[in-house]
Amino acid sequence: MTDTEAERQLLIVEDDDAFARTLGRSFERRGYAVSQAGNLGEIEALLAARSPGFAVVDLKLNGEASGLACVQMLHRHNPQMLIVVLTGFASIATAVEAIKLGACHYLAKPSNTDDIEAAFGRAAGTTEVELTNRSTSIKTLEWERIHETLAETGFNISETARRLGMHRRTLARKLGKPQVK
Repeated sequence: MTDTEAERQLLIVEDDDAFARTLGRSFERRGYAVSQAGNLGEIEALLAARSPGFAVVDLKLNGEASGLACVQMLHRHNPQMLIVVLTGFASIATAVEAIKLGACHYLAKPSNTDDIEAAFGRAAGTTEVELTNRSTSIKTLEWERIHETLAETGFNISETARRLGMHRRTLARKLGKPQVK
């Protein structure tokens, strides 16, 4: 395998098979060799045979581990790998943890192939990001605290509700609503 082939290998870690297949086909049309995994065990098996240069990791996976554990494993395997975390549960807390664990970027869903590929290209960061003068609302702070606690508990709803001092149904209702900006 040539260096160019190794550089164009992409691993998609996603438990939604339909989304993973669609995203994979889109990247294949762009010249990537795509592999898919849905959990830590599948990642370990794939890494034994391949060493991808890129990865797209869903933050919330069904099963035993969150996407953060996957990011950590992938970064340990290859610190040079460009890892983008993709999530429908975006929060500052999980974004910070993903970057600390080795992700190069963090994108909120819906994001497409163009967004993800652009994120791979912006791995080094930039000082040109526009700073806003908007203050954070109480609703946004609540949303971020809920998601921070969710990440701390490994996405355990009951434990998160207990730590936040709210009823489990109240928490479930709040999680069902989109983030208020």
